[in-house]
Amino acid sequence: MAVRLFLAAICLGVAYIYGISPALAAEAGADAAHGGGHGGGHGNKIPFELALIGVLGIGAQWIAWRKQLPAIVLMAIAGLIFGPLVGYLMTLGLPDQAQGLLDFFHLDPEGDLGDLYRPVIGLAVAIILFEGGLTLRFRDLEAFEGTGHAVTRMVLIAGPLAWVLGTCAAHFIVGLPWDLSAMIGGLFVVTGPTVIMPLLRQAHLKARPANILKWEGIVNDPVGALFAVIAFKYIVYSSAPDASAFGVFGTLLFAAVFGTIVGIVSGYALAWAFKHGHVPEYLKAPVVIVWVLMVYVVANIIGEETGLLAVTALGMTMANSGMAGVVELRRFKETIAIMLVSGVFVILTATLTPTVLTAMFSDWRPWAFVAAMIFLVRPIAVLTSTLFSGITFKEALLVSWIAPRGVVAVAVAGLFATELTELGRTDGAIFVPLAFALVFTTVLSAGFTIKPVAKMLGLAHGDGGEGVLIVGANPWSLGLAHGIQEMGLSVLVADTNWRSVRDAKREGFDTFHGEVLSEYAEYNLDHSAFNHVIAATGNDAYNSLVCVEFAPELGQHRVFQVPVEADADESEAIGLSSRGHTFGSRGRAFDVMLRDWWKGWRFRVTRLSEEYTLEDYFNERGSNLDILMARKPDGGLTIIGRDQSDRAKGATVLAFCPALDKAAPRRNGAESEGIAGPKAKLPE
Repeated sequence: MAVRLFLAAICLGVAYIYGISPALAAEAGADAAHGGGHGGGHGNKIPFELALIGVLGIGAQWIAWRKQLPAIVLMAIAGLIFGPLVGYLMTLGLPDQAQGLLDFFHLDPEGDLGDLYRPVIGLAVAIILFEGGLTLRFRDLEAFEGTGHAVTRMVLIAGPLAWVLGTCAAHFIVGLPWDLSAMIGGLFVVTGPTVIMPLLRQAHLKARPANILKWEGIVNDPVGALFAVIAFKYIVYSSAPDASAFGVFGTLLFAAVFGTIVGIVSGYALAWAFKHGHVPEYLKAPVVIVWVLMVYVVANIIGEETGLLAVTALGMTMANSGMAGVVELRRFKETIAIMLVSGVFVILTATLTPTVLTAMFSDWRPWAFVAAMIFLVRPIAVLTSTLFSGITFKEALLVSWIAPRGVVAVAVAGLFATELTELGRTDGAIFVPLAFALVFTTVLSAGFTIKPVAKMLGLAHGDGGEGVLIVGANPWSLGLAHGIQEMGLSVLVADTNWRSVRDAKREGFDTFHGEVLSEYAEYNLDHSAFNHVIAATGNDAYNSLVCVEFAPELGQHRVFQVPVEADADESEAIGLSSRGHTFGSRGRAFDVMLRDWWKGWRFRVTRLSEEYTLEDYFNERGSNLDILMARKPDGGLTIIGRDQSDRAKGATVLAFCPALDKAAPRRNGAESEGIAGPKAKLPE
C-alpha cells in the first residue's frame, strides 16, 4: 500500500506539470526543439533534476526496504528509466508538449552539469570511501578468529592475483592489447562498498563472512583504482618516448605513499583536536566533511586517483583512534553516504546512452568476459588466497561469489575512457560498456542470490535476521526467551551478572556476558544475530539507554523496554527519542510481570486464523491477556506495544497470560498452542 501511495504521488506530480502547468512543459519543449533543452532554457530544470535524483535514489532505497529487494538494483532501474529510456522516447518525434514534458524529466547529468560532472562524482566517492573507512576497526578483525588473516590475504594475494587473471581475460576474450587489458584487470579488482553495505544490511550474514566482505570492499576499492592508474601511467609513458619510466612510476609510488601518510596524519590530528576540545561538538561533522574533501583533492593533485587511498586511510585512522563520539560521527556520515550512494548510482546509470547500451548487448565478448570474471577469476583468486587462513571452505565460497562492483568502478572507467580517447586510444571507449556490463551483472547476481546462497551454506541467520536481543536475565525474561524460541526465532540474552548469564546458559540460550553499552560489546557482540531489542531490567533509565544505543542501528520501531512504573504512559515518560517503545499490549510494569510469573502466569504461543480469531483468543483466555509479539505468515516479526493488540490478527502470537483453569470449558480452535517455561529450576 505504501509503495502504491509513493508511486501515486509521483504520478500526481507528473499530472501537475502536464495538466496544470502546460506552459512549463511547452516552454521546455520549445527549448528542446531549439537545442536548448539541457544546460539552458528553463531555470528550474537543473534544480528539478537534482531534486528528482534525490527522490529516485532515496525512493529506491525505501521501496527496497519495504519489499526486501536489493536497493542498488532499483536505483539502477530508476536511472535507466529517467536517463536512456526517456532520452530514447524523445527521439520519436512526439508532439511539442509531450516532448517538453519528457525533456523536463530527462536526466542528462553530463550535459547539464558539464565540467562539474566528474569532480562532483569524485568528491561524492571520496566521502563514501571515508565513511566506509570509518567503520574499519582493527579490533573487528581480532574479534572473529581468522578474519584478520583472511582480509590481509584478500588484499595482498587475492587482489594482485585477480589483477593478473583479469588482465588475461580481457586480452584473450575481448581481444584488447595488453596495456588496456591491464587497466581493465586492475580496475575490476574492486568490490564496491556502495553495493556491499546495502547487501550486508539485507542478507543478515554471520559475523565473520560479513566482516571479510566489508573490509575487502572498502580496502580494495582504492587499491583497484591504483592498479588501473599504474597501467594507465604505463600507457602514458609508452606514448611519450622521451618520458622516463622511473620518473612516471616513481612519482606514482611517491604519491600513493604520500597520500596514505597525509590521510593517517590528518586522522590523528583531527582525533587529537576532538579529544582535547579544540573543536565544538556542533562543528565536528562539518569540519570532518571539509577536511575529507580537502585531503582528497590535495592527494589527487599530487597523484591521480591517490585521493581514494588518502581518504580511506583518514577514515581508518579516526576509527581506530579511540576518540569519544566516533559512533555519533559515524552515524552522521552514514546518513550522508546513503544519500550520496543513492544519488551517484542514479546519476551514473542515467548517463548511459543508447550507443553504450547497444555496445553492451550487440557483442558476445563483453558478456563472455563478465562470465570469466565471475566464475573463474574471482573464485580462483579468493580460494587460493584464503587457503589455511582460518576461514572455512563454505565461507570462502560465499566470499568468492559475492563480488559486486559499484560506483568506483563505473566512475573511474568513465574517467579513463575519456583520457584514453584524448591520447588517441579509441579502443579505450570499451571501458564504459564493459564496466556497466560487469556492474549490472554482479549487482543483480549478488543482490538476488546472497540470501539463498548464504542460507544454503549455513552462513545466514536462520530466522532471516528477525532475532531478538533481551537485555536482562531474570526468571521472567528467560520465560520470554523460551517463547521467542518456540516461535522459531533466535534469541540472545545479555546481562552483566555472571550468575544470571550462567542460568541462561543452562537453559540453552546464546548469551553475552558484559555491558551491552560498552566498547567491548561493540566489538564482541554479534549485531547480525538480532534485529529487535527488548530491555527487560528493573532500571528504567538503563532500559532507555539501551534502546537509545540500538535505535539508530535497528530503527526506533524495533527497540522496546519493559516499563518500571505501573501504568506508565509513554507521553508522560521520558521522550520517545530518548527511550524505547513500551513492551506489551497492556504496558505492565516490570515488578508486576515478575509477580505474575511467580503466581503461575506463563508465555503461550498460539496460531490465530480465520477460524480462531483474536477475539476468540481473548474470550477464552480472559481480558488480562498480554500480547507481546506476533509473527506474520511471511515470517516477519512485530513486537506489540501498548494498545496494539490488533496488530496480532491472523498471526502466530506470543502472549503472557494466566494458566487456563482445567475445569473451564476450552475451545480447541487454535491450530497449535504451546507453553513456554523454564527447563531448569530458576533462582527465586
